[in-house]
Amino acid sequence: MKFRMLPFRLDFPTLRLLLVCLIISGAAGVSLPTAEARPKQKEMNRPYADMKRWHLGFSIGTCLQDLNFTHNGFVTPDGQQWFTEIPSWNPGINVQVLADLRLHQYFNLRFTPGMSFSFKDAVMRDHVTGATHTQNIKSVYVITPLDLKISGDRLHNARPYVTVGAMGAFDVGKKKSDFLMFNTADAYLTVGLGCDFYLPFFKFNPEIKFCFGLTDILRHKRPDLDDDPETFKITQSLKKVKSNMFMLTFYFE
Repeated sequence: MKFRMLPFRLDFPTLRLLLVCLIISGAAGVSLPTAEARPKQKEMNRPYADMKRWHLGFSIGTCLQDLNFTHNGFVTPDGQQWFTEIPSWNPGINVQVLADLRLHQYFNLRFTPGMSFSFKDAVMRDHVTGATHTQNIKSVYVITPLDLKISGDRLHNARPYVTVGAMGAFDVGKKKSDFLMFNTADAYLTVGLGCDFYLPFFKFNPEIKFCFGLTDILRHKRPDLDDDPETFKITQSLKKVKSNMFMLTFYFE
C-alpha cells in the first residue's frame, strides 16, 4: 500500500491561527499567584464596634467662648456713651462623658454631659472720653449637649460624620457686683463634624463643634447697683448679649 502526502500551504491565515493557539497555550501555562503570594490587606480594627446598641465613652477638649454685644446707643446725663467688646479669645477646657444610642446604620443619638471652664476679658470704653474698664469673666458651665450623629460609610479604619443638635449650659461660677452680670441658663444650637478612627482597643474621635447662643444672657435688672450709677451705666448701654462657642473635643469610645 502506498501513502501519498497531501499538499499543505502555510499561508497568512494559517500563521495567524497558529500564533493565536500559541498565545492561548502560553497564557494557560502561567499560573495565578497563590494566596500566600498576594499582598495581604490591612486588617480592620474593631469591625463590629458600630453594631452595638449602646456604648459609652469620655472626652477631653478645649473651647473658645465669644460674647456678641448689641448696643442701644444709651448716653448718660453727662454725655458718656459706652461700648463693650471681647478683644481676644482665651482657650478653656471641657471634660465630658458620652452615651451613644444606635438608631440606624448611619444615625446615632449622643448625649455628652460635662463641665466647661473658660475665662475672657470684657473691655468697656467710653466713646467720648476714651476711659476704659476691664472685667475678667470666669465661667464654669455645666453643659448638656444632645446631638444627632450622621455617619458616612466606613473606609477601612476611618469613618467621617457630622452632628446637629442642641445644648443647654448652666453657669455656676458667676460673681456678684461686677459691671456685667449674666443669667445662669443659656441654650445653643450646635453643628459639628468629626471622624471615627478605629484603633485596636478603642475608637478615637476628634471633633469640632460650633455652638450658637439663642438667648439674651445679660441680666438687665440690677438692684445691687441701685446706689452705684457709675457701674450700672455699662448695663444700660447694652440691648442684649449672646454667647457663641467653638469646641475642639477628643472622644475615646
